[in-house]
Amino acid sequence: MKKTLITLGLCTLCTTVFSAPINNKSSQQDQLGYSYGYVMGRSNAETLKQINLNAFIQGIKEGSTGQKAALTDEEMARVLTQYKKQAEAKDLLEHQQQADINAKAGADFLNKNAHQAGVVTTASGLQYQVLKAGQGKSPNKTSTVEINYEGRLIDGTVFDSSIAREQSVDFRVSEVVSGLSEGLLTMKEGGKTRFFIPAKLGYGEIGAGDAIGPNSTLIFDVELIKVK
Repeated sequence: MKKTLITLGLCTLCTTVFSAPINNKSSQQDQLGYSYGYVMGRSNAETLKQINLNAFIQGIKEGSTGQKAALTDEEMARVLTQYKKQAEAKDLLEHQQQADINAKAGADFLNKNAHQAGVVTTASGLQYQVLKAGQGKSPNKTSTVEINYEGRLIDGTVFDSSIAREQSVDFRVSEVVSGLSEGLLTMKEGGKTRFFIPAKLGYGEIGAGDAIGPNSTLIFDVELIKVK
């Protein structure tokens, strides 16, 4: 529930309530009003489930035509602020619940993975498995490296892949999450390694965008092409 009524209030809807169905032969004004309404409804579906749609439409109609509001500005500000606080509290609770679920799943995965053949666990908790030994030089913390990589969650969901884009990337070792930074120091040019990164060495309790949830354990397959 990331959309709020404050966001909804910034949008503009057509002021007519239609009794006849809208189609591609309807007037441009009707199609435009329907399109605004549909896009708003789809984008704010979770929020709209919790409000009186008739009251919402009444507010849109009266506000867009300059009629006197049924509530004062102070009353509207108060109810919108209360709703925003409730929505944020709900989001925070859901975030914490998901963080707990991910933390347990990650711990179980890493405990089991530690016993797999060829997996090395470092003092920090990072795990790695050499897929192909490299023969060139190793980077240090200040090195810039060229790599190919694929990052995924423990359920197999790929969240980023230079391999899929068919384009290697350059970056400084110190600029990535600490687990990957540590892992790169174990590699040599030409090598390929799979890294299993605990959340504390990845994106932690915050996560990263919609793709990486809070307390997510990450898996990176990395090919070190060159140390620059």
